[in-house]
Parts: sequence; C-alpha cells; structure tokens
Amino acid sequence: MHLLKWLYPGMRFKRWLFVFAVGVMFVSLGLGLVFNYKYLDAIEEAIFRTVYLWQGSYDYTAPALAGIAFVAIGAALMLLATRFVIRSVITVLLPDKNERLVDIIYEKRKLGKGPTVTVIGGGHGLSVLLRGIKSATSNVTAVVTVADDGGSSGRLREELGIIPPGDLRNCLVALADTEPLMEKLFQYRFKGSSELAGHSFGNLFIAAMTEVTGDVETALKESSKVLAVKGRVLPASTAHVRLDAIMDDGTVVQGESQIPEVHKHIRRVKLYPEHAQPVDAALEALETADAIILGPGSLYTSIMPNLLVDGVADAVKKSHALKIYICNVMTQPGETDGYTASMHAKAILDHAGKGAIDFMLVNSHPISEEMKRYYADKGAFPVKIDEEEVNKLGIGLMKADIINESDVIRHDPDKLCRAVMKMIYDFQPNN
Repeated sequence: MHLLKWLYPGMRFKRWLFVFAVGVMFVSLGLGLVFNYKYLDAIEEAIFRTVYLWQGSYDYTAPALAGIAFVAIGAALMLLATRFVIRSVITVLLPDKNERLVDIIYEKRKLGKGPTVTVIGGGHGLSVLLRGIKSATSNVTAVVTVADDGGSSGRLREELGIIPPGDLRNCLVALADTEPLMEKLFQYRFKGSSELAGHSFGNLFIAAMTEVTGDVETALKESSKVLAVKGRVLPASTAHVRLDAIMDDGTVVQGESQIPEVHKHIRRVKLYPEHAQPVDAALEALETADAIILGPGSLYTSIMPNLLVDGVADAVKKSHALKIYICNVMTQPGETDGYTASMHAKAILDHAGKGAIDFMLVNSHPISEEMKRYYADKGAFPVKIDEEEVNKLGIGLMKADIINESDVIRHDPDKLCRAVMKMIYDFQPNN
C-alpha cells in the first residue's frame, strides 16, 4: 500500500514518472523506426503462430492483448527500477533512516506547506509548544528571550560573554527530528563538584559553536543541522541585556532570576540597557508570519523580554498575522500572584501596545481538587478566566483542553498544537 503514496498530491513524483514513461515511448518508437519494424513484425508473427497452435484459429485481438500485457510489464519494470535506483541513492545519503523514503518525502512536503508560524517566549512552556507544532508545519521560527541569568546559562554568560544559551538549547531540542540519544546528549547535565558540574552539554555545545563560527546566529544555524531541526531558532537580540522589574512600591529588582524571589507585585519590567538591537531575521519572521504566538511561559520573565527589544513589539503590531497569546494555566508565585486571564493580557498590552494580541487561548479542562491542593501549597492557583474583561480589551477568547495532568500540570504538546492550528485555519486574516 505504501507504493501508492508515491502518487499522493504534492509528492512531485508523478510528473517525473510520466516524463520517464514518455521517454521510454520515444525510445521505443525510435528503435522501431531505426530497424524498420522488422523486429515488431517478427514478434507479431510469433504471437500469430502461438495462438494458432493453441486454438487452431487466429484471434485478431491477440496483438492488442499482448500489447496491453507488454505495457503493464514495462510499467511495472519502470516503477521497480525507479524504486531501487532511489533506494540505492538514499541508503548512501540517509543510511540511518528507518522510515521508508516515501514517508520521509511525504512528511517533508506536507509540513513544508503548513502555515508560517513565529513563536515568542522562552522557558519550558515555549519548548512544549514547539514540540507539538513541528508535527503540523516546518515553517516555524522561535524568537527566544536572552535575559536569562541563572544556572548554567548565567554562568556561561558571565564567563564567556555570550548570550544565555539555555532557552535556545531547549527550543533546538524541541524542534529536532533526531535520534533520542542525541536529545539526551544535548540535555545532559554534568554532575559532581568540578567546574563542569551543573552545565548541560547542549549549552557548552552552543557556546563552543559560537566561538568557532564567530556569532550566535551562525552557531544556531549549524547546530540546527546537527539536530535536523524543523524550523529556525533565533535570539530576539544578540545584545547582553539584564531584565529589571519595577515593583508597585517603587523598588527595582535587577536580574531575571531575582524577580520572582522578592514576592512583590510587578508594575513593569524593562531591559538594561534599554535599547537592545533586534536580530534582523527575527523581525523578518514576525513580518512574514501567518500567525504569531506569544507563550506559553512566564509572563514577565519569558515573554516580556522579547517584546522589550527595540522593534519587536512594533513588528508584532504591524504584522498582518493572527496574534495568539497562550495564557498560563496556573499563577506563578512571585510573578503573577492573583492574576486573572485579563490581567495577563493587559500586562502584555501595557508593555507592547494595543494590537499585540488578537485572541487569547485558555485551558478549559477542569483541574482536579488534588492538583489544586498540591499547587496551593506552593502558592500557585488556577488562573481565573474572566472572559468579559478579556473581551473589553478587544481580545477574543478561545477555550480548549490543552493540558496534561499527571504528577504536575503541563501544557500538552499535541493538544496545544491542535488548538493553535484550528485557530490559525479558522481565524487567519487571509482565509
């Protein structure tokens, strides 16, 4: 049955098979003309003798039936030969691929026709979205925050003077079409008490690639080849920035990792220095996207830093893309305590300006009482969906089951992808 996939629309195989068949017919006709049909006459005479000996009389449909049989045999041989020629080539180019070539080509053609999607954010939430959306389109670009200053990323940032690679690494792995071992390798963290302890291999790989290639954009491009990434991963900026938060009481907290620790209400966040230059490719991805997705992820420390880079918020607002904000399911202690859905959206509009969000996607699946108690002990609570207040901001609200509730509450990659793609196809301005 898999042979029929070669005839699926969009495979760009049928046209060349037809050209091949036409070529065979021209060659056959040419040989017939060169040899003045004498060999064809000999074949027809052989058919005549054979039929006459079997039946004692001659059936005048025999040459036509024989011709159909020869055509069928010739077509089968052409397909068989084409298949083995392609297989012999592909086993050299992709020796470790277990999938059939037709499945690989069909998937790439299908994903290549998917909508152009640009996602903005950072942290675990963004990688969850990317892990799901790569199954629907390969035309995806992740614009990732560079304000992380904690853990392995923070150490490499201080020691090597590079932008923090942690969120970039997570996005690369999420979009990767590679063996599980390679994913484990990139996510592996060194243990022990040496200077390597706490560093992930992927962070070190990106850091080394940055020094080898000379800039982080090229490093990410080359790293994407290693991981067979479906799409692109770009930093919002290559500038070394710090995220500061201005609290309601007027105090200023410096550093992304320190903001949730003070447990005060955030009035506004800003970058230092204020005017960070954007990556041109990131702006282009926003301008040409069919859909721009904000989140999911920490509101102030994952999504906002991208929008504060010069030109990014303006590019989002000016884009003709459908703009979707995926709201967090639970409040985040020290960052969004007591926030409703409309408060999340309003915070983005206060920083990016009106027109940055068209629709908000929220979770509709009930959260168990057991999970509520578990999160309440940590100071987190379900985000209240105040639809009327969201609508007052000029934002449409969509509800869907987008979570996976096991030992913790997480966005589910597949559910999230289905909900987002449905919104894109239903509400995209060009539709």
